[in-house]
Amino acid sequence: MIRAPIVAENRLDGEAAEAYVLRLAREKALAVECADNEIVLGADTVVLVDNEILEKPRDASDAARMLCLLSGREHEVITGICLRGESKFIADTATTRVRFVRMTDQEIADYVASGEPMDKAGAYAIQGLASKFIDRIEGCYFNVVGLPIALVHARLKDLGFSV
Repeated sequence: MIRAPIVAENRLDGEAAEAYVLRLAREKALAVECADNEIVLGADTVVLVDNEILEKPRDASDAARMLCLLSGREHEVITGICLRGESKFIADTATTRVRFVRMTDQEIADYVASGEPMDKAGAYAIQGLASKFIDRIEGCYFNVVGLPIALVHARLKDLGFSV
């Protein structure tokens, strides 16, 4: 069952990207009731380029700005996860390096006009139309999609859950 908590996603002054996504993942996991024999998963993802944290764009102009920053460069996608059960709790992060090819202004405008970037950290979806702009990744593909499945699986095992 999916229970989406309402958690303010505001970065604290000077908060590093990893600390930020870990804190949000914990807050999300703790904001949901957890019944016996249930596992709650909280997660949050950001994109980091030149020490600038890119979250979801505010509008089309912000999405275009983010894509210009990513064009022809590498960046990191960082996801924090938090799992909690009855009396168990574990949190961790995954980082994946992603390289974009150089995008033309028209390609950026067309991609933004598609609407796909608007609810994605860093203004792109690797599994969608933006896939044509990515020439390599180092790390977990699913982390870039938004949830590092292998890490979640490993931490569930660490908590003693059979999956």
